[in-house]
Amino acid sequence: MIDHTGVVVSDFEKSKRFYSAALAPIGIELLVEFSAAVTGHTDVAGYGEAPKPEFWIARGSPNTPPLHVAFRVASRTLVDAFHRAALQAGGTDNGAPGLRLHYHPNYYGAFVLDPDGHNVEVVCHEARTLA
Repeated sequence: MIDHTGVVVSDFEKSKRFYSAALAPIGIELLVEFSAAVTGHTDVAGYGEAPKPEFWIARGSPNTPPLHVAFRVASRTLVDAFHRAALQAGGTDNGAPGLRLHYHPNYYGAFVLDPDGHNVEVVCHEARTLA
């Protein structure tokens, strides 16, 4: 239903490094950048799975209050990998990987605050599988 979304960040280069590292384990990468000269307003960077960016960051005054964005993945292992990568990239833990039974029995998510305090979540809705 939603085609794309994004957040405004205070330190564009720092946030690009954060999102590039944090989202890499879940297969989301920096796909395109446009400067203010192109957009007519500000620098932007688009992340997604090739060929289409679906999550954007833009240089500016961060959204107030900070926003919450959630990325859905197919396995709990990917949730764990995101959380580790996001913390290593300078994010702040806002909820370690685990079940959130108050949402539903298979809601497995992790939450990290980005450099501007945006709450970035990765969630898996699948039952745990034995591999």
